[in-house]
Amino acid sequence: MLYEILHPVLPPVAKALWRPTIEGIDNVPADGGLLIASNHLSFIDSVVIPIVAPRKVVFMAKKEYFTGTGIKGRLSKAWFEALGNVPVDRDDTKAAIASLDVALDVLEQGLAFGLYPEGTRSRDGLLYRGRTGVAHLALTAGVPVLPVGLIGTQNIQPVGSRLPRLAEVTVRFGTPIDFIGRFDGIPTGKARRIATDEVMAAIQQLSGQELAGRYNEKPVD
Repeated sequence: MLYEILHPVLPPVAKALWRPTIEGIDNVPADGGLLIASNHLSFIDSVVIPIVAPRKVVFMAKKEYFTGTGIKGRLSKAWFEALGNVPVDRDDTKAAIASLDVALDVLEQGLAFGLYPEGTRSRDGLLYRGRTGVAHLALTAGVPVLPVGLIGTQNIQPVGSRLPRLAEVTVRFGTPIDFIGRFDGIPTGKARRIATDEVMAAIQQLSGQELAGRYNEKPVD
């Protein structure tokens, strides 16, 4: 499998080039199902976290990254598979449900699954309100949530740039949050909202971002 072949090589090379500041690495559980919930500043976030994490982290990636042709297509597929990414069809109206199913499968295998509760990346640097999918997964799978704060990743590959560049980046791993048994007797919707808000508060403490106070919506083309 490409992950086992290339992953031991890519992270050391990438860290040697970018020299990221990594804090709280000891907070990452060595094994067991784990949800890694991070703020989202750049496309490159799904590359940075798998590179610095001490264990495999599975992120969803657009299926187009896996289906290209020619040398470029093969290199793209190899790169994303080496990072542990799995493809998803974002144009499919059922993609959101499929993503949850994939995430639950990953967690049931005792692996770490990464996601961004904001839904899409912040274009103004603010931290937006979290969507409750993170709590749904954590409560359904019975796994802890590890909050992560990313700082500076938007400078690696700014909007409109084709290639990544060197930039100062900080990755802060927080303390895992365990929700097991905490919401017994509380309505499901309310429990998910409370849990999600707790995760977002932890992410804000790590990232230092100003709160937007609203959901982040994708721009209209």
